[in-house]
Amino acid sequence: MGRIGVDLYPEQIGVGLEEVRTFRKMLGGTATNVAVAAARLGRRTAVITKVGDDKFGSYVRGALAEFGVDARFVGTDPRLRTPLAFCEIHPPDDFPLLFYREPSAPDLQLRVGDLDADAVREAGIFWVTGTGLSVEPSRATTLEALRWRDGETIVDLDWRPMFWDEEPAHWMRAAVQCATVAVGNAEEAGVAVGQAEPLEMARRLLALGPRLAIVKLGPRGVLAATAVQHWVVPPMPVEVVNGLGAGDAFGGALCHGLLAGWEVERIIRYANAAGAVVASRLGCADDMPTAADVEERLCSA
Repeated sequence: MGRIGVDLYPEQIGVGLEEVRTFRKMLGGTATNVAVAAARLGRRTAVITKVGDDKFGSYVRGALAEFGVDARFVGTDPRLRTPLAFCEIHPPDDFPLLFYREPSAPDLQLRVGDLDADAVREAGIFWVTGTGLSVEPSRATTLEALRWRDGETIVDLDWRPMFWDEEPAHWMRAAVQCATVAVGNAEEAGVAVGQAEPLEMARRLLALGPRLAIVKLGPRGVLAATAVQHWVVPPMPVEVVNGLGAGDAFGGALCHGLLAGWEVERIIRYANAAGAVVASRLGCADDMPTAADVEERLCSA
C-alpha cells in the first residue's frame, strides 16, 4: 500500500538533468516496486494506491498487469495527476531525485473507505511505507489499515524529507508499533528512533513491537536483529548503474523469503543479492530480478 507513479530515468549517465537528452519511461513508486519485485519471484501481489485520471494513469495500470500485479485496488483521483519522478545517475552512490507530486499525489489521498478491509486482513503480508504517513488523509488510512492486521506486517520507513512538513518520528513509531517487521536504511532508522550504532537502532525498533528489525547499511551490508540474535550480512559486490531500486528489490525478496519460511540469515542474503541485481540496472520496477537472476548472483558472489 502506498506510492505509485512513472519514473523518467535518464539514458545519459553522469550528467545533470539540464544535459540529459533522452529518458526511459518506467513504472515506479516504492510500494509498487516491492509488489513487482515479489511478483517477479513468483508471489501473488496487489497494490493499494491511486493514480490520476490521465494517460500516465492508464500506463501505470497496464504496466501493473504486464508485471503480474493485481490492479483491482488502484483507484482514480478525478483531479490530481499521476506523479512523475526524475533522477540523475552518478554512480556509485549519487542519484538525486526530482518528484512532480504537487499540489498532492493521488496515492496520498487514500481514505479508509477506499480500502477492501477483507483483502487487507487476509493478505499473507501487508507492506506499507513511511511516505503514506507524511500527510492526511493517507496517514490516518495507513494507521487504520495497520490496526486491522493480525499477520505478517512490514513497515518500510521510506523517509523522503521532501514529503514531510512536520517531525516524522512520532508517526513512524506509531506505524512500527503495529508491525511484525521494520525495515529501513541507517538514516531512516535514525529518524524513527534516534541516531545510534546500527544494532542499537535495531534494538530500539524491536522495543516498539516488531519481531524482526532490518537496518540496511549500504556499502557495509545489512543488519537484521530479533530479540535474541542478530546477523550482519556483507555487501554483494556489483558494478552500480542505478542504486535507487535496490532497496525495493530487497523488499520484494524479503517478502518472498518470509512467505517461504526461510531462516532470517538466508532471507537477508537472498534479498541482498536481489538488490545487487537491480543496482546493476537502470530501472526499478521494470528491472526487478527473477529467481534465476538472484540465484545466479548468489552463485557468482
